[in-house]
Amino acid sequence: MSLAVTGAVAAVAPPAAAASSVSVSVDAALQLATVPATGVGVNIPVYDANMNAAATPGLLSTAGINTVRYPGGSHSDVYHWQTGTAENGQYVAPNTGFDAFMGTARAAGAQPIITANYGSGTPQEAAAWVQYANVTKGYGVKYWEIGNEVYGNGEYNATWEYDTHSSKSATTYANNVLQYVSAMKAADPSVRIGAVLTTPGYWPDGIVGPGDTMDWNHTVLSIAGSKIDFAIVHAYPTSTSPADLLTKPQAQNAGITGAVRSLINQYAGSNAPNVGIAVTEANAQAYLDTSPNGLFAPDNYLTWLENGAFNVDWWDLRNGTDCTKVTTVEGATDYNDGGMVSSGSPCEPAVNTPFPAYYGIQMISRLGAPGDTLVKAASSSSLLTAHAVRRANGDVDVMLINKDPHNDATVNLSYTGFTPSSATPTVHSYLKNAHGIGTAQSGSPTVQTVPAYGITVVQMHPTSAPCRVVYNRNEWSGVMVGNVTVVNNGLGQVNGWSLGFTFPGDNTITNTWNASVSQSGRSVNAQNVSYDATVPQGGSVQWGFRAAWSSSDADPSAFWFNGASCAIG
Repeated sequence: MSLAVTGAVAAVAPPAAAASSVSVSVDAALQLATVPATGVGVNIPVYDANMNAAATPGLLSTAGINTVRYPGGSHSDVYHWQTGTAENGQYVAPNTGFDAFMGTARAAGAQPIITANYGSGTPQEAAAWVQYANVTKGYGVKYWEIGNEVYGNGEYNATWEYDTHSSKSATTYANNVLQYVSAMKAADPSVRIGAVLTTPGYWPDGIVGPGDTMDWNHTVLSIAGSKIDFAIVHAYPTSTSPADLLTKPQAQNAGITGAVRSLINQYAGSNAPNVGIAVTEANAQAYLDTSPNGLFAPDNYLTWLENGAFNVDWWDLRNGTDCTKVTTVEGATDYNDGGMVSSGSPCEPAVNTPFPAYYGIQMISRLGAPGDTLVKAASSSSLLTAHAVRRANGDVDVMLINKDPHNDATVNLSYTGFTPSSATPTVHSYLKNAHGIGTAQSGSPTVQTVPAYGITVVQMHPTSAPCRVVYNRNEWSGVMVGNVTVVNNGLGQVNGWSLGFTFPGDNTITNTWNASVSQSGRSVNAQNVSYDATVPQGGSVQWGFRAAWSSSDADPSAFWFNGASCAIG
């Protein structure tokens, strides 16, 4: 397969019937999360005969995939890594063993996340895998799960997950997790180990099974919460229509992560801040190979990451299909194949042909990269979702997803915490039913047109000025922490500095670091301390504060550094 999937768009959206007007505000100072190095992942199961084909590393790297989950789904609980075989009559494709997989992951520049066999394995087998991977071979595999969807083992009368333990209870699973953690960390103390939870709001959340006194999540975390490094959920939202599917990221993801975080805080003790959340399987259940899923995919990933997940893994790279279930959705063929690319089934396009979800996920890499900061973006319309990233170099990028299948959207953008250059921005676009991503200079930093059922990423540089201020804030329950970085672009060497600004809200600074700060009403003046007085041309100085607020902690809109007006962002 040719990997030239980022050139000219191969399909053009039909003329829209009308254009709606939407307002999008971007607060480049309000940090939601850092883009994680493990954020954008995919599953590749051992029954995929093309797992380690020559095209696979390029497919992964071109899409911006940085994490690959192995050996994939329910196969994890029947798969024995040392022999490369599976119990319960499950198929394993040739050349999908662990070392071959690692070769592909490394060639793609992706980190592995490995699911140890809980259903028919042992703590000793898992520990031997860690020993082989990280001590014998030096692969440095950091993330390990204990089993797949273990709650599907018959405990709640559903039996899709293979489990040979005599007891299927959450209590049994949690106590076994402790044994896995002990054995695996004895082999390599640096590994991070996750336990399986039921997804809040999804079956069988809240049900108390035989042998337990609480539901699955409370039981598992009450026993193992202080010993694990991350909690695992899977999410495949059901939907009644394409329009309904496209509401799910905003409707569900924050509630799920919030519920899991609350459970972690309840049971993990002092280790709670270090326990992460991983969504190791994610996809829709319908409209899988057509434009609705192309819009859903990046919105879903980014919403999970904004709400604190450190890993999201699409199910899956290649999946296959039942050719009797082929339909048409929004003018394109839906093969009912959950893969990002075609498996080459008889009714499908050639193997490795990207489906819309592939391009939607690829658009995430146009928005930002690991280490960049996800910041707040808000839209006035439920039919247009916005996500924003402040890049490490000071640029701000905005993703606009138009969920209206019929009408273009004229988007009016406004910014706080960032002053865009007036130059025409670079715009990446994925159009409805297209076969590639287009790139052009178009629109302005304040007005963009997003085609119906299209995704647009607008990349903007900050305006030129003698100085630039990057203002970041985190907030909770009337308390905020602000961090201020001043970059000296054109003032020559500064020997002694002063930075002035005004709070639009009612912030009251309570303590500071790396600066001497005075406040009169809303006006603030920060001056150097003895050890940071000198700021060379091209250099920067950083200081911070803690403040209380009651009605508004809005960002300052202007800063003056030694009397010079600074750009923001």
